[in-house]
Amino acid sequence: MSENQQEQGELKRIIEALLFASDSPMSLQQLQAVFPELDAPRKQAIQQAIDSICLDYQSSAIELHQVASGWRFQVKVDMASWVARLFIQKPPKYSRALLETIAIIAYQQPVTRGDIEEIRGVSVSTYMIDTLLDREWVKVDGHKETPGRPALYVTTKQFLDYFNLASLDDMPALQELEALAIAGEMAI
Repeated sequence: MSENQQEQGELKRIIEALLFASDSPMSLQQLQAVFPELDAPRKQAIQQAIDSICLDYQSSAIELHQVASGWRFQVKVDMASWVARLFIQKPPKYSRALLETIAIIAYQQPVTRGDIEEIRGVSVSTYMIDTLLDREWVKVDGHKETPGRPALYVTTKQFLDYFNLASLDDMPALQELEALAIAGEMAI
């Protein structure tokens, strides 16, 4: 084995350990920042190590998955029901109003509270907006240049991470959701 291959193998082991130990996704920049400046591998080398790790876990029950904030290890979807049995606490239930509101923000962003109310046809409670802000699923991204200068809401990386999305492009198209609703498989 050449010295270069040994270095690549060691880099792969380090990256795997860092991602496994991290309690949140790590970006290429964050991984690179762990190394002393003189020894820092190039981002391309880190990406190659990540690609190799992904291949190593292909037939495993866990995977290295990219979300908006970076890379993280997670249980594969087909194992989720088994792992869920470990947790006594039930996953949080979200109200239809909250899900409608976050969906409007995700698909129509940037939007104001007035825009959301117009689409939903009902007023949006301060509590609901505060809940989304507290969860860090949405943030204020400026103010609309209209009287009152209402806040413009957009989704965050935490929203994408929670719903296991790398970007907004990974969300289902509205036409797909409407087709499911028409078929009776989903209420929207």
